Amino acid sequence: MKFKQDIASLTLIPEGGGLFEVIVDGNLIYSKKATGQFPDPEFIVQQVRGMRP
Repeated sequence: MKFKQDIASLTLIPEGGGLFEVIVDGNLIYSKKATGQFPDPEFIVQQVRGMRP
């Protein structure tokens, strides 16, 4: 895990209809609903790193 020292909490919320979204501190950084596909994991890592102070 690339952020194990930095993550205070992680919540997985089951949803219907194939919804997959990544939200960090209230900010949507990825939505499968909007793109129609699952993200590349490295893309998510880059987005999260870009949000770190």
